[in-house]
Parts: sequence; C-alpha cells; structure tokens
Amino acid sequence: MAFWRTYYHLIWATKERHPLITPEKETDLYKYIVDKSDSLNCIIHAIGGVEDHIHLVASIPPSLSNADFVKNIKGSSAHLLNKNSRLSQNTVSFSWQRGYGLLSLGSKQLEQAVNYVKNQKNHHSQGTAIATLEKYNDTDISHQSH
Repeated sequence: MAFWRTYYHLIWATKERHPLITPEKETDLYKYIVDKSDSLNCIIHAIGGVEDHIHLVASIPPSLSNADFVKNIKGSSAHLLNKNSRLSQNTVSFSWQRGYGLLSLGSKQLEQAVNYVKNQKNHHSQGTAIATLEKYNDTDISHQSH
C-alpha cells in the first residue's frame, strides 16, 4: 500500500436544518460513521456536532474521492437512522441537506481541528463557534450535491 497522510475538516447539515440529531441518535450515528469510515479505509480523528449539523476530521485515502466518501457516509447513515425504529420513532424522516463543506488541513492544524470538532456543543452554547467554518453548512455555498 502507498504511504499517504491527508487531513480534512468536513461539515454537513440535516435537511432544512431540522434538529434531527437528538442525544438518542447521536451516539449510534457517530459510532456508525466511525465504523463505516473504517470499512472504507478512512480514519475519523474526531466527530462532533449539534442537533442540526456535524463536523468530522478525517483522513481519506487517495484511492477514494472525497465526494464518494461523503456520499457514502451521508447516504448510509440516513438509511440507518430511518431503518432503525428505535432511533426514528416519533420523528420526521432523517435526511441530510444537499452539499457539504470540505477543508484540507496540514498536519500542524490537525490537533486544533480535532479539539474544535470534539467541543462543538460547548462552542455553540458559548458562542465561540468559528463563523467561517460554520457557514459551510449552508446550501448556498455548498460545494457538492449529495
């Protein structure tokens, strides 16, 4: 296998920013994303978010396009949450908004990005979220359609 080191900060939101990522869903969703990423030979360095969007810091191998990674994770995680009756009862159908934000990181930025992502709830509750990162959740500036 070839040697590679890539780091990305990815952000995507729930459809129409509905608060669909409840505490009951969050644990299963995050575990699923980590496991699915592992099966794709990707590494999740951090995952975090709030009820209407998530952030990932991930390493995606050059053999998998970033767009295919996001499409796979978004599609399969929405399917999981809709199929699992324990997670979908009494809620609207779970779906992700079209598009996503993707920023490449250098190795020196990795620790800072991981800390930011792991502390999403605190950043949002305390008003310390980085606006330039949070804006990538909006459909009008999304870079891909999935």
